[in-house]
Amino acid sequence: MTKKITLPLTEELAKTLKAGDSVLLTGTIYTSRDAGHKRMCEALARGEKLPFDPTDATIYYVGPTPAKPGKIIGSAGPTTSGRMDAYAPTLMSVGARGMIGKGARLPEVIEAMKKYSGVYFGAIGGAGALLSECIKSCELIAYEDLGAEALRKLYVEDMPLVVIIDSEGNNLYESGRSDYLKNRSKE
Repeated sequence: MTKKITLPLTEELAKTLKAGDSVLLTGTIYTSRDAGHKRMCEALARGEKLPFDPTDATIYYVGPTPAKPGKIIGSAGPTTSGRMDAYAPTLMSVGARGMIGKGARLPEVIEAMKKYSGVYFGAIGGAGALLSECIKSCELIAYEDLGAEALRKLYVEDMPLVVIIDSEGNNLYESGRSDYLKNRSKE
């Protein structure tokens, strides 16, 4: 069964999501990759505010390609989340709760997710053109000099995702592998 989720990702909503859940996400998300994350964490270290309110925010790890004429955005597939692992706990500490990307996360990120009720959603790599169809608006809000890695505000409708790691630290990459090996040994 697929869950329809409407943002913001409040703590209460985050706690209803479990590793392995298929979701269709609707609402406002923000884009950022490693250069943008680094800049945001440096701003926080200086006591400055972020260019958006991080409370219950979801950040999509993506560097979209330029939009073709008549399009809102170019291809918008996920980037490897490990690049943001050094920064994710800091952003969660100021209220960001959701992360969208691909690939495994470090134990420190998972611990921060448990502490701050975070959720890590997986998007399908290589499906950037399909995912861009879910994006209904795109606004550049900061760090224009970073090009594709600039901070953008997106509105998405029914973005297909899977909960990879839930707010309790349950990890589909681990449980899925374990279930597969158990089932395979029964054959």
